Amino acid sequence: MIRPAAGIGLRHPHLALFAAEASDAPLRAPWLEIHSENFLCDGGPRLAMLDAIAARYLISCHGVGLSLGSAEGLDPEHLRRLKTLFDRTQPKLISEHLAWSVTDGTYLNDLLPLPYNDETLNTVARNVETAQSTFGQKILIENPSAYISFPASTMSEPEFLAHLVARTGCGLLLDVNNVYVSAHNNGIDAQDYLNTIPGDAVGEIHLAGHSVAAHGNDPFLIDTHSAKVCDDVWGLYAQTIARIGPRPTLIEWDLEIPELHILLGEAAKAQNLLDLNP
Repeated sequence: MIRPAAGIGLRHPHLALFAAEASDAPLRAPWLEIHSENFLCDGGPRLAMLDAIAARYLISCHGVGLSLGSAEGLDPEHLRRLKTLFDRTQPKLISEHLAWSVTDGTYLNDLLPLPYNDETLNTVARNVETAQSTFGQKILIENPSAYISFPASTMSEPEFLAHLVARTGCGLLLDVNNVYVSAHNNGIDAQDYLNTIPGDAVGEIHLAGHSVAAHGNDPFLIDTHSAKVCDDVWGLYAQTIARIGPRPTLIEWDLEIPELHILLGEAAKAQNLLDLNP
C-alpha cells in the first residue's frame, strides 16, 4: 500500500530524469502515478525507463481509457494489455474514471459523462466487477469533472458512487478539484458533496489546477490540469482530510507541465496539510 503521503504524476518531461537516478539517490517523492495508457507497449525505451523507476518508487496506475460506462462492456484486449502492465509494474493503487469513451470499438478522445440512475449503475457495476476480476485487485473510481447534468439522473453523484462501492467493493479516488469544478459549473455545493462521499471508501485524493473560461457573461471552469491548485481547492482538501483522515494525495499536472521543483512544491503543500492530520 501507499502511505498517506503526497506524490506527483510522472509525466514525459520528467521521465528520463527519474529513470537516470542513481540507485542510492534520495527519493524525490514518496510515490509516483502514471497514466496507464502511456505504457501499453511491448518494449522500448519508455517501458525500460518505467522499469527502472518502478524498482525504486511506489507506483500508482491511473487509467483514462477503460470506459467503465460502456453499455457494451469492456474491451477484452484493452483489459489484457492493462493486466500485462500491472503484472509487470506491480502498482500499489489502480484507478479509473467514472466515464465512458468507447463505442463500437471506436475510442473517443474524451471522458464523457453519464446519467446517474439504476440502469447506469448496473452497467458500471458490471464493468467494475469485470475489471477487478481481471486485475485481481480492487480499483479506485474517480469522480469526473462535470459541465452538464442529465435530466435522466435519479440520484446525485455521491449517492451513485456510494451505491457503486456497496455493489462492487471498489474504492474511490476523490478528485477535489473535480468536485470544485463540477459544483461551480452545475450550481451545487462542493462542501455538501464532500460531506456525502463515503470517506471510508476513499483510497486516494487528486489535486490539480483548472482554467476559467466564459460563456457569454457566465464564467465556467475547465479541468485542464495546467496550473497550481487554487486556494479554494486547498481549503476543501484541508476540510476533507480533517473529516476522513489523511489519504495518499497526488498533484496532477498534465498541460503546460512546469519544472519538477514546482510540482514538488505543490506536493509539499499537500504534505504539510497531511501532517496536520496524523
